[in-house]
Amino acid sequence: MPIPNFFIVGAPKAGTDALFYDLEQHPEIYMSPLKEPCFFSSEIRPENFHPSLQPQIEASRDETRRYLDAGMPGKRFGGIISTWEDYLKLFSCVTHEKAIGEGSVCYLWSETAAAAIASAVPHARIVIVLMDPAERAFHQYLKSVSDGTVRHSFRKHLQMAMQSGPELGVYHPFLAFGNYSDQVKRYMDQFPTHQLYISLYEELRGDYAGWLSRLLLFLGVNPAFVPAHSEVPSTPHLLKLRGLQQFRHLGNRIIPGRIRTRIKKHVYQERLPELHAEDQAILVRYYRDNILKLQDLIQKDLTSWLH
Repeated sequence: MPIPNFFIVGAPKAGTDALFYDLEQHPEIYMSPLKEPCFFSSEIRPENFHPSLQPQIEASRDETRRYLDAGMPGKRFGGIISTWEDYLKLFSCVTHEKAIGEGSVCYLWSETAAAAIASAVPHARIVIVLMDPAERAFHQYLKSVSDGTVRHSFRKHLQMAMQSGPELGVYHPFLAFGNYSDQVKRYMDQFPTHQLYISLYEELRGDYAGWLSRLLLFLGVNPAFVPAHSEVPSTPHLLKLRGLQQFRHLGNRIIPGRIRTRIKKHVYQERLPELHAEDQAILVRYYRDNILKLQDLIQKDLTSWLH
């Protein structure tokens, strides 16, 4: 039975979703049809989520079960896989592909995933993309606003996150996702350097074509491949009238997709908000020591993250 030989492990909101959809277009790459299965992260299990989220988690679990039992028709974004038998089903359609991958961005944050992956797939190649943790947090907040799960200010969100408990939810591990130094070290301790592809988001944004070509070489496939543009479902879209954000999902259910595409430019903001300097300063103070540790660990200049 085929198993993955590479993993996109994070960080969340650092361009990894777009990367996933680009890689799955490559004729020599097979990507799990279910993104974010979270199998190797033992922390990501239904019982560990906040009680307020249990109804959604139960519904997602039922939908994922039906999806697997139906032979995984189409692509699906999100669904916790907790058994090896179900995990193997994700790769049952592999044929000739050289690189077999999956993407679960919780794997970077997880304290258990690196060792679990190394135990099951010691030859695995690991892809890590790190974004300025302040910007990363703000991007995740915008996605929550877009989804309708958050309606308060970013400052309020930071305050709530700093006071949150251990249950998984909107506020945790919201800030912990950006504590990269120990997270990256876990992978450096488990895998040899030649199996790690550690990049900064700035490198990806600066020359994506060149960056992707180098990544494809790392994965052992044709580096000349150029993917077509694809719509990433996790991209946040904020309505021009913010008060209507909570009704977005109702519109998604009753308005056909082709019509939503036509009206998108009229109802959604063309430019997303930017992180305010005061909020950035709070986050720089919060992450400063961790950024300096990471800088020493990966030997990359992170000065821009400290301002």
